[in-house]
Amino acid sequence: MSEVQVSEAEIAVHWREEEYFYPPAKFIGQANANDPAIFERFAETNFPECFKEYADLLTWDKYWHTTLDTSNAPFWKWFVGGKLNASYNCIDRHLAKFRDKAAFIWVPEPEAETTQVITYQELYKRVNEFAALLRDFCGLKAGDRVTFHLPMVPELPVSMLACARLGVIHSEVFGGFSGAACGGRIADSGSDILVTMDGYYRNGDLIDHKVKADEAVEEAKKQGQKVDKVLIWRRYPGKYSSKTEMVNGRDYFIDELIANYKGKTVEPVSMPAEAPLFLMYTSGTTAKPKGCQHSTGGYLAYVAGTSKYYQDIHPEDTYWCFADIGWITGHSYIVYGPLALAAANGSARMVGVLLRAGADPNRAAQSGETVLMAAVRAGSVDAVAELLDRKTDTAATEKHHGQTALMWAVASGHPDQGPRAMFNLAAMLEGEGRLAAAAGAYQEAVGTGHSDVAPVAEIALELLGRRAGPDAQPEPRHLRRLRGEVRALLPDGGEGAG
Repeated sequence: MSEVQVSEAEIAVHWREEEYFYPPAKFIGQANANDPAIFERFAETNFPECFKEYADLLTWDKYWHTTLDTSNAPFWKWFVGGKLNASYNCIDRHLAKFRDKAAFIWVPEPEAETTQVITYQELYKRVNEFAALLRDFCGLKAGDRVTFHLPMVPELPVSMLACARLGVIHSEVFGGFSGAACGGRIADSGSDILVTMDGYYRNGDLIDHKVKADEAVEEAKKQGQKVDKVLIWRRYPGKYSSKTEMVNGRDYFIDELIANYKGKTVEPVSMPAEAPLFLMYTSGTTAKPKGCQHSTGGYLAYVAGTSKYYQDIHPEDTYWCFADIGWITGHSYIVYGPLALAAANGSARMVGVLLRAGADPNRAAQSGETVLMAAVRAGSVDAVAELLDRKTDTAATEKHHGQTALMWAVASGHPDQGPRAMFNLAAMLEGEGRLAAAAGAYQEAVGTGHSDVAPVAEIALELLGRRAGPDAQPEPRHLRRLRGEVRALLPDGGEGAG
């Protein structure tokens, strides 16, 4: 009888720890969801009225008359008839009790720079001043769209909340994306205003970000959308950190303009619950980016409720999220959810710095997440690739998150980082029998165009297709489309890619 060959990936499935560790009674007692009756309150038989409990966490200008309107499926409408303002719910209503409490704690890169603590009172001031600028200088009003192309800096949530205050719909493009990717989203959303930054630090280098704004404006123009104004936050106010020239009559430094709005306050615009709060676009890895519209009432109620009950956030907590605000997790659980509960938010950027600098990773893990998860959340692609390639006891479930970070690498113009790790991830998923997921990972490996990975991945994908059937979608036309789309994301258009 011949010996059965078992791959390392198949063995890895059994490495998962199954033991349970229960929290102490004192911790259970203070939890927001400590009443077992919560399961009954949110039982399917109580849907949709159970979500009134989420909505009641917010302050409403006008109460709703219908919790969920399903009359025009699949265009569901939550809390119909209600009116509120997201900025008011995240800032104003906390001032009486939490005026001097930290709203954001930002640890910048380089770490030697001073940590910024922004109180709710200071956040109120900054948001109002920028909202006044957007209203009076840019002429923005409720229903208009604004595109942000900003990194992980305090100016991003300030910009988001300023738009929300006016009822202006914001669309944040992940800071690592190219100017062309930003331009396409500007055109699709119909934005007249682009808010960006001159430069920001990544892996110790001050990156020229303004150059992407020029590319974005040009791409939007090609697609039929004219950008009237480009507003630029400066990484160091008063100092321009880009070599890209300003365009007269179009480009403006926010730190210069905002001086005209010092101390200005803007009354929050009361918005219908179904009014759009923001647009969030898909990454565009497998097709043209698709915009998803998030409404004010339903979205804000949901992220407030899940922040309270799932993440157990209390107003006295300092909460640290490793996500990037450029994606939905960051929108929901760095900005809108925790602020609705008056929590303090710690910036994730420090984790990326620590991992890239080779510093003690345990500092990142102290928040309760593993080093690998910290690397993924912070977008530290090289750290993820290194960790994935090590033969450690890292749980396979955590390894799955490496796919996200490696997609960031491609989208950020770094296709040389981690393609082998992506291939290893695909093989592991295949070994677990997760064939559709494995096909997606193999497609990502093929899409990098990396000469030492793509051909092998393409063969693996073809073999997987015979085994997985149509759900894996391994057809050559899919591979060609994916490869072309990935190349389009790269700064040089993919020239030189295998």
